[in-house]
Amino acid sequence: MSPTREHRRPPESEQGERDRAALARERRGRRSEEERRRTRSSRSPRSTAPAPASAKRVRPTRRAEIRRRWVALLSVLTLVALVYFLFFSSLLGVKDVAVQGAKQVSADQIRATAAVPADKPMLRVDVDAIRDRVAAMSGIATVDVSRSWPSTVEIAVTERTAIAFFDSGPGGDGFHLVDGGGVVFKTVKTRPAGLPELKLPKVSADDPVTRAVTAVLGVIPQAMLKQVTTATAQTPASVEFTLAGGQTVRWGDAGKADRKAEVLAALLTQPGKVYDVSAPELPTISS
Repeated sequence: MSPTREHRRPPESEQGERDRAALARERRGRRSEEERRRTRSSRSPRSTAPAPASAKRVRPTRRAEIRRRWVALLSVLTLVALVYFLFFSSLLGVKDVAVQGAKQVSADQIRATAAVPADKPMLRVDVDAIRDRVAAMSGIATVDVSRSWPSTVEIAVTERTAIAFFDSGPGGDGFHLVDGGGVVFKTVKTRPAGLPELKLPKVSADDPVTRAVTAVLGVIPQAMLKQVTTATAQTPASVEFTLAGGQTVRWGDAGKADRKAEVLAALLTQPGKVYDVSAPELPTISS
């Protein structure tokens, strides 16, 4: 049995070699594990910077946030100040009212009627209300109101121009001036020179006959208009007027004014009492 036991137990030298080999493998394994750890650590995207560097990155972000808040606050304060100066402060209020185009109507009268509040902020001035007040004046045809920064309200007016007049008669209040739209806008005490007199039962801007007569007077050539002494009509299409020489001109409506004026100028070279150019293609002269 001794030879058999000696065959199963390996010699002491062989056992030692096995132990050394196992120890070597274990050491190689440890070195390999350490190398793998170092490799993973070097490939990792995580920063290995020390904590103070991280703190340095955080501090600028906080300062930027504080700076943004201050900028936002200053922006709000600036906006509030701007709104105050534009809408509530008298620093940008009305200091002057300029009137343009006034000749027959007094500029001071227009300012008084406009009633622009002094020192009122320009943006709060109601230009539409000012325009309506001035437009209601009898001698004013059109009005334009605008703001002229920093402190002036400008009022530009077009005055009404008399194209004819009518006499209020005995016991009346004088002679009434009428513009091209049939609007009666002024009364004077003496008979106006150089204007034709309207011979109508009614003179009003709402009257179609009045508007037709004034429209014809508005399209007649100026040289011919100076010869007209009276104008009348029964209907809007039957306007006629009398010249300074006593001739009567039957003009008709306001259409074809240039053609009618040309034909009438030719007819007036011939003797007659009544010149009818209401149909300029077929004019007539009668005694």
